[in-house]
Amino acid sequence: MAVIADGGGLVRILVTGGTGQLGRPVVERLRAAGEEVRVLSRTAGPDVVPGDLRTGRGIDSAVAGADVVVHCATDFFGREELLARTLVEAARWSGGPHLVYVSIVGVDRVPLGYYRARHETEQVIASSGLPYTIQRATQFHALVRTLLAGATRLPVVPVPRVSFQPVDVRDVARRLADLALAEPAGRADDFGGPEILTAAELTQAVLEVSGRRRKLVPVTVPGETFRAYAGGGHLAPDHLDGEITFARYLAGQPDAGVLRYRER
Repeated sequence: MAVIADGGGLVRILVTGGTGQLGRPVVERLRAAGEEVRVLSRTAGPDVVPGDLRTGRGIDSAVAGADVVVHCATDFFGREELLARTLVEAARWSGGPHLVYVSIVGVDRVPLGYYRARHETEQVIASSGLPYTIQRATQFHALVRTLLAGATRLPVVPVPRVSFQPVDVRDVARRLADLALAEPAGRADDFGGPEILTAAELTQAVLEVSGRRRKLVPVTVPGETFRAYAGGGHLAPDHLDGEITFARYLAGQPDAGVLRYRER
């Protein structure tokens, strides 16, 4: 990748959602590389630039002077496109920084409302006239674990006949940090976890780390969304990029030992 900093100069980078699950390790990697990083957050705090992408408050001043904006902020209430439009407008006024946006593999194939919102956001950024990079990633380990953990408390666990390719946020953060220091790439290659596992295999891994024993019952879920998942629309089998497996992620969770103890 061609690094955009010349002569060892610092790249001024703004990370939206920089206090979140993904944004925090992105900030850590970029700062460890010696770059000048600002963090945008609605909540005031040390080393944080206050601003609200929903209302536009503080966004112009936050974006001003940035060479790169890594957009990790998200919204689960269908306002993803609104956040992007606010950011794009501020970026245009500030001189056109490189926008790096993290999206989800399958947003154009899985008919889920949240996925549609992410796909629309991609289109807002791609049509903005600004230099941009869009990085799609598969589902995070934490999301897959959360989806499965509730079901494993049942005496019999229904398991959908689908597979997942979970990826660790630290691996995605590494990729985003690299992209932030490279030339705009448009739509980058998808980024996937290191292995594709069935829901049954992933559920068994969650059970093992918690010390539980349950009977797994494969089920078929009706509906267009499930058919898209069953067809692998959310997978990137040609991109087994991540290094941290689901098992390694589970082993590193601080509550893993606590769960095993409680089950004894």
